[in-house]
Amino acid sequence: MARLLFMTSHGADDPERATVPFNAACAAVVSGHTVTVVCTADAVHLGTRGGAAGVVAPGMTPVAELVDALLDGGGSIWLCSACTGPRGITDEDLLDGASIVGAASVVEEITSGATSVTLT
Repeated sequence: MARLLFMTSHGADDPERATVPFNAACAAVVSGHTVTVVCTADAVHLGTRGGAAGVVAPGMTPVAELVDALLDGGGSIWLCSACTGPRGITDEDLLDGASIVGAASVVEEITSGATSVTLT
């Protein structure tokens, strides 16, 4: 099975663009792949307790439900450390299964064989 990194930079600022990567990530985790959603910019809120609440695009599954499904299925969420700092997000704010990582972690995953997927 594949190792996949789904990249997203949107949260409440653009619910549709926040939903699509999580929807695809959930499909991948159900298919047995190793899945991480990498959140940058406004998307870092989605990996915090309550951060995905109310992020709903018309006709789409609420992001909070997708986040739960991803984590329940064994997926993980990485939050950009350069993006969490200015927003005051710390480890104490995170959902179980989410972590704050630096760019080096993303680069290491990709260079060791993970596929990066961007859906915008």
